[in-house]
Amino acid sequence: MWTAKVTADRLASSVIAVPPMARNAQGVLCRHNNEKIIRWIEAGGVTTFLYGGNAVFYHMRLSEYADALTIIAESAAPTSLMIPSVGPTYGIMMDQVEILKQFKFPTVMILPQKEIADEKGIATGIRKFAEAYGKPIVLYLKHDRWLSPSIVDKLVKDGLVSWIKYAVVLDQPLEDRYLREVLDVAPADIVVSGIGEQPAIIHMRDFGVGSYTSGCVCVAPRLSMEMLRAIQSKDYAQAESIREVFRPLEDLRNGIQPIRVLHHAVKAAGIADTGPMQPLLGELEAYQEQNVAVASKDLRAHS
Repeated sequence: MWTAKVTADRLASSVIAVPPMARNAQGVLCRHNNEKIIRWIEAGGVTTFLYGGNAVFYHMRLSEYADALTIIAESAAPTSLMIPSVGPTYGIMMDQVEILKQFKFPTVMILPQKEIADEKGIATGIRKFAEAYGKPIVLYLKHDRWLSPSIVDKLVKDGLVSWIKYAVVLDQPLEDRYLREVLDVAPADIVVSGIGEQPAIIHMRDFGVGSYTSGCVCVAPRLSMEMLRAIQSKDYAQAESIREVFRPLEDLRNGIQPIRVLHHAVKAAGIADTGPMQPLLGELEAYQEQNVAVASKDLRAHS
């Protein structure tokens, strides 16, 4: 596992895979199938992994957190950067930090808390966690105006931010005032497009961010890496043609539920048995599973 500091060059070197976390039939974390997912993604040239929403770290038991970290740390190739998550509640993340200190992850993402939090409180919580952890964190901007640009500026200037995952969903991503304001205070090369292949071209070409995260990269890692290289070489026609290949599965994720669809897509594509979803997220209907299976197998075939 890569343990050095995360640099802008390191971010730009790979699509950032956001995989599901496989469990067995009893809902217990499964080392074997998580290793299979990691090996498949690595074989496609991807070297950065972010375990967050798709891995359902939001609902992970504190009692299994160390096991999850052990699995991803020990399954990684020496060149693979593995980034787990903490939170989303303050109490959980401050308990998790003591477990994290036993590992050599260079950074960790703080999952966003929205319902009962305000931005000043969020900023204070991030600061206290980063100080306790002793390393900069991944700042996850998932909601429009979740943190004001002035607060982002302060966190970045104080050295508390390793990089920023920007994942605010808009119908017209080119008209994103919040992203432009974030980029006024944060270097573009430490900001990553966080919504998969669909807005990645716009975010990288028109805003200048450094890379992008992807869930569907777990099904077609080599193809997603080809898209990243096409954008970086300014071959936007090629990047757009690849983006269209990802669209059917991405449309199903957007139309049903992104985490649930990806979880089943990885299994349906024959990559690994991801097991059941955690109960609060529910399962797909039979007809939805069929549609996901068709789209995921087709995407893998293109890879």
